[in-house]
Amino acid sequence: MTRVERARLLRGVYAIVNETHAPHPLALTRAILEGGARIVQYRAKGGIVAKHAREMRELTRERDALFIINDDWRAVQTYDADGVHLGPDDAQPGDLAAIRDALPDRLIGVSCGTPQEARMAADADYIGVGSVYATSSKADAGDPIGIAGLRAVAAACSLPVAAIGGITLAVLPDVRETGVAMAAVISAISAASDPREATAALVRAWTGG
Repeated sequence: MTRVERARLLRGVYAIVNETHAPHPLALTRAILEGGARIVQYRAKGGIVAKHAREMRELTRERDALFIINDDWRAVQTYDADGVHLGPDDAQPGDLAAIRDALPDRLIGVSCGTPQEARMAADADYIGVGSVYATSSKADAGDPIGIAGLRAVAAACSLPVAAIGGITLAVLPDVRETGVAMAAVISAISAASDPREATAALVRAWTGG
């Protein structure tokens, strides 16, 4: 799959599976995919578990879904991921061109919290913007920027935007109305008693189904 083909899939519910907080990351990934999400990010702040990464790659491939690895761009080729998502501690704006050279056909996502940061992300394929709402899923998320802040950052560049931070089923319509391409979700799925149905409900709300 080419970079352009991968980029066409950057839309809808963007589910994040946190290795540290998900007791059964593979079961959670299956539930997410069965629920209809077609973007899965593997976040492993304590280190990638090779077995999990490989099986998540196979599960996403079976569903024609994107598999994104958080932080470690060198692991993208190791696990044949579709791309990487980089936070401010993973790469500086000046590093993106070199990472792009190393990953010519893969996606690069960059976290942004301000319009200035969004304008500096020209070598990326999409930006993650937030935290939109208060969240307990990411300790360094910073103060929430709200819907107005999301609109301001999204307007600063032409890249697809994944809103992130505290996004639940209740607020998803407000996020969708901003016109962003994606809504990144962690706890609203992983903390649900039925992650598959929670994902399906989010997908329905996003698509208007």
